[in-house]
Amino acid sequence: MQTDNRILDDIAKVINGFAGTVAGMGREAEAGARERVREWVGGLDFVSRDEFETVKAMAVAARDEADALRARLDALEAKANAGSAPAA
Repeated sequence: MQTDNRILDDIAKVINGFAGTVAGMGREAEAGARERVREWVGGLDFVSRDEFETVKAMAVAARDEADALRARLDALEAKANAGSAPAA
C-alpha cells in the first residue's frame, strides 16, 4: 500500500511539473508574439490620436481661411467688374 501512494505521488509531481512547463512555454510564446506584433506595428506609418487631431484641426482652419479668401476675392472681382462696366 505504501508503494502505491509513492507511485501516485511521483506521477502527480511529474504531471505538475509538466503543467508548469507548458504554462511557462505558453507565457513565453505569448510574450514573443506580442513583441513581434509590436515590432511590426512600430514599422508601419501610424500616428497617435493627438497628432491626428492636431492635423485635422489645422486642415479645418486652412479650409475656413481658404473659404474666407475666396469670398473676399469674389467680392473684389464683383466690385472691379461693376466699376469697369460701360455706362449706358
